[in-house]
Amino acid sequence: MRSTTRLLASAIALSGAVLAASAEAATCRDPRGFDAFLADMKKEATAQGVSPAAAAALDGLTYDPKVISLDQGQHVFKQTFEQFSGRMINASRMKQGALKLKQYASPLSRIEETYGAPGPVIVAIWGLETDFGAVNGDFSTLRSLATLAFDCRRTDKFQAELIDALRLVERGDLPPEAMRGAWAGELGQAQFMPSSYVKYAVDFTGDGKRDLLRNPLDVMASIANYLKAHGWKPGEGWEPDQPNFAAIKEWNAADVYARTIAAFATKLAATQAQ
Repeated sequence: MRSTTRLLASAIALSGAVLAASAEAATCRDPRGFDAFLADMKKEATAQGVSPAAAAALDGLTYDPKVISLDQGQHVFKQTFEQFSGRMINASRMKQGALKLKQYASPLSRIEETYGAPGPVIVAIWGLETDFGAVNGDFSTLRSLATLAFDCRRTDKFQAELIDALRLVERGDLPPEAMRGAWAGELGQAQFMPSSYVKYAVDFTGDGKRDLLRNPLDVMASIANYLKAHGWKPGEGWEPDQPNFAAIKEWNAADVYARTIAAFATKLAATQAQ
């Protein structure tokens, strides 16, 4: 009986803690406005260990309606695999991908030894994400994430990503003004969300910086590190019926995109064998 009472008391205490935390959380579409929401996000960030100086990167941000419009209008993954892959695995990307495999053959070999993921898969992801760093996006990452966090569609996800973006500022990985990328907050040549940047970015060159905006070796090693962390099995295949396709699906859960990565990697591997 006392055991039941203790369990009930614990449940009540936990419920109270959850309610208290919810009461302190930043409110999506706060009726007080976007500035009030950002003020609450700064409080949350500092409560989670972000310094006030880093949290101040939120000062002066404005709401971006274009980001919400883009978020609500995604249709690309409704294409068939044939449509999507036919457009994405084009002659230019094939040529550039084959050249990158040759140009970075030595570091890609070292990356595979370290993380297990082979060059063709790494280069395929790099090419599909940003055309090998040519098209990284020019949206303000902090503004985009703050806008998406303010919107109630996926507020928990983007509030967490916004705080992780502030952690990148805190750690010195990126100054706020350099944080520009895709409209949904993806950063750098591998298009990592801030949470992935925090967890999986690698300083492969040993220069003290995990630079996924400008350093191709850090980019490629970070892609490989992500795949390793998500179950990549060295030496195994990556096509849809093979063991490593699951790790590719962790990179992008959209089946049409994951299959396109696998197909591009297979085509690139064939150029190595020629």
